Amino acid sequence: MAHVTRTSPEPGISDAATDRITYGAVHVRVTDLEPSLRFWCDVVGLRRMDGAADGVWLGVAGRPLVVLHPGADRPTVRGTAGLFHLAIHLPRLGELARALVRFSRAGVPMAGADHVFSKAGYATAPDGIGLELTVETMEEYGSARVTAAGPIIIDRDGRPRSPTEALDVARVMDELPATAPDDPLADGAFIGHVHLHVGDVDHAADFYRDVLGFEDHMRMPTFGMNDLSAGGRFPHRLALNNWAGRGAVQPPPGSAGLAAVELRIRDAAVRRGAAEAAGAQAIDGGPLELLDPAGNRLLVTADRV
Repeated sequence: MAHVTRTSPEPGISDAATDRITYGAVHVRVTDLEPSLRFWCDVVGLRRMDGAADGVWLGVAGRPLVVLHPGADRPTVRGTAGLFHLAIHLPRLGELARALVRFSRAGVPMAGADHVFSKAGYATAPDGIGLELTVETMEEYGSARVTAAGPIIIDRDGRPRSPTEALDVARVMDELPATAPDDPLADGAFIGHVHLHVGDVDHAADFYRDVLGFEDHMRMPTFGMNDLSAGGRFPHRLALNNWAGRGAVQPPPGSAGLAAVELRIRDAAVRRGAAEAAGAQAIDGGPLELLDPAGNRLLVTADRV
């Protein structure tokens, strides 16, 4: 596993400012650095940052969002715990429109979805690492409930909606700005949520809720998934699923995939409780290092927003 000792600065200002927990960078192991850099920089729109001794740090406006750790000897391994996808949240629909243009020009497939509370595009980075680019659209969201037929989103007009409707690409492209598509991502982009494969959804959800302070948004045991919020306006800050198989464990050493997720917890008492509950150790006087029940590595620091 990549050794990670450095953490990124505070996230950008957004609806995350209402959350008790926010994200720093997501660290991923990769096999071949050059194709990964082409994807994350040329297609996604991140920029390489100078002065990082541990990994290759990519971000916007001097804030790292993704850290690449080269040296993996195989792509991601199916049927294991780890990253389903990391999600970069964009400040406006126009940024998603620019991304759609870049992905199309590069010949990289991107699938769209309308979740009511967000509009999203999904793609796969080299080594099988999942990515979501999303725009929060809370002005359209009312509430959510789970039924026997599946989760239902109630929009602000009271209409029941599917959480996975097709993205209205024409509507998104209507917002395409004059800014050149190849320009870097807007400064307001940030890591807004992560979606993890775990072996036991309930056990993992208990950990993230009771130890770290996330809150249940939608429990979906029939579908092997739990969706959690960070206590703020936006409901979808952490997703857990068992789609890699119940009892899934970490991949073999040397596999590409998740190395660590940086979490910033505002409440000092919660940080102390997390350290005590998990027996966490600080890394060289820096972040607390924890493993969730599935073995996913977390680096916990204070939220400086």
